[in-house]
Amino acid sequence: MIFTEEIQSYAEIFTSSESDVLRQLREHCYANYEDKAMLSGFVQGRLLSMFSHMIRPRVVLEIGTYLGYSALCFAEGLAEGGKVITLDIQEDTNAVARAFVEKSEFADRIEFHLGFATEIIPSLSESFDLVFIDADKPNYSNYFDLVIDKVRPGGFIIADNVLWSGKVLDDSKDENTQALHDYNQKIQTDMRVANILLPIRDGLMVTRKR
Repeated sequence: MIFTEEIQSYAEIFTSSESDVLRQLREHCYANYEDKAMLSGFVQGRLLSMFSHMIRPRVVLEIGTYLGYSALCFAEGLAEGGKVITLDIQEDTNAVARAFVEKSEFADRIEFHLGFATEIIPSLSESFDLVFIDADKPNYSNYFDLVIDKVRPGGFIIADNVLWSGKVLDDSKDENTQALHDYNQKIQTDMRVANILLPIRDGLMVTRKR
């Protein structure tokens, strides 16, 4: 099926609304950032929130904060006393994320770390119920290797952008595209997990640890 703009609009009409803070953040991003496609967006954000409500995670690890939209979506479904740990390296966008989180009801449930995820993840002692990978594409497989042993059995790892605007089908692939294709292949052949690739927006690889 081809998802036209009309189908996308229809899906948005029949999707529960986001919070005022999320709407303000999304509008701020679309008005001020050329790389606004990095934001999860309305329908995908509602899907991430739905996943969180289904899983009721105590600890979510997010690799790639950007403006904090997806972190806020995951926070909506946290178990009582749960938290989102979100990692990023960009100080400017991180400041925006912190500002919007402070305006939300989840200010005390989202924990920011600024630095390289490959260095921060090994220092985290928590067991993760849900991990969201949405950062530099060449490190996707590295991030998976760093978190898999920290994910509880039955926990989930979700990776964004795994279709990369359809470029994963190209015979000739640039570095990012090849890294995402390699990640998809890696997940498909890893017997520790079960997985489904959802062709939603730019592709979500949803992986459950057996």
